[in-house]
Amino acid sequence: MFSESVLPVLNGVSISIDTLVTELRNRGHSVHIFAPNYIRHREKDPNTHRFRAIETPWAKGYPFAYPPFWRMLLTFRKYKFDVIHTHTPWIVGFVGMRWAESHEIPLVSTYHTLYDRYAHYLWMFPRRYIRFRIAKHTNFYYNSCEQVIAPTSAAHRWLERHGITRPVHVIPTGIPRAQLIDRADARASLGIPPEHQVLLYVGRLAKEKNLETLIQMVANIAPAHPRARLWMVGDGPYRDDMRALAARLGVGDRVKFVGAVPRNEVDQYYASADLFTFASVTETQGLVVQEAMQYGLPAVAISGGGASDSIEDGVNGLVCKNVQEEFSGAVARLLASPEELEKLAEGAHRKARESSIELMVDRILEVYELAIAGHQHEESVGTRNLL
Repeated sequence: MFSESVLPVLNGVSISIDTLVTELRNRGHSVHIFAPNYIRHREKDPNTHRFRAIETPWAKGYPFAYPPFWRMLLTFRKYKFDVIHTHTPWIVGFVGMRWAESHEIPLVSTYHTLYDRYAHYLWMFPRRYIRFRIAKHTNFYYNSCEQVIAPTSAAHRWLERHGITRPVHVIPTGIPRAQLIDRADARASLGIPPEHQVLLYVGRLAKEKNLETLIQMVANIAPAHPRARLWMVGDGPYRDDMRALAARLGVGDRVKFVGAVPRNEVDQYYASADLFTFASVTETQGLVVQEAMQYGLPAVAISGGGASDSIEDGVNGLVCKNVQEEFSGAVARLLASPEELEKLAEGAHRKARESSIELMVDRILEVYELAIAGHQHEESVGTRNLL
């Protein structure tokens, strides 16, 4: 596995990789991870190999690997790998691709992120140029793989628009079974008054997450729903901007910025909430939406990204257009209707039971077999042509 993001970096990609690696190892497969070194992190997994890395001011918490890579290449050559699976097309993923080519190892890659929607981080270049370069690189990189995995149909469509002609397999990420947490105990431990209606967001506080929609929603529904509170679990570069916006809209006391929370403690927030709210349109799948459903927590999400793919509108949540009034109206509608909220909660429980880690890994192993078989076929054809 090659990735820019693995634990302790906490995001959808790192969680997906950790879930996959854990289940593969449980089945007896030997899995090695190649990733950037995380500042002040002491690695405990002997099969995780860390590139030298540096943290930049514009991407705090996301260290970048930097060359030369020859020392890591010596480590890589100690093992005989059957397949390389990359989870990024950037520095570490590109190294994985080149080593797959030079060592004649089949290459599989998962397209986790709609990268061109993160162009604002490279503010020093014209956005149109950055998006053009990302599109060109996406086309080159994924067409260099034997097989490609997309977590949702939205990600698959995005790859098609970028001219990817390699086989693409839509395989949603499985979610670990939720631990049993009593709702009343969870709310008491977090100090949530019984009368409060808690709207929950879990994720990075970053510009591309469309967080203004959430803060504005709180302001819109406040007159009719004075007991509603938005809890934002996570941290990021946009935190101060969002605090300022909440204060400016007069809802600073209705939005709680919880900050970063250890992964094993996030569950109590899911168990305590009444409704999950998610406005991002840059996700390929939005794992937090599926995690919320493990606790019977229906979601209101915006269409356009992969996060809404796991929501059946009116069954386990509501899907809205990226229009402020429509999003706020959907949240207000559910807060005003306990019966509908309960119906959607039951649908969320049913949907969560369909999200199987075992099925996900079964399908990914099939993709590995296809990549290996295809690679062997190409080698045999090449050998015959030489003869």
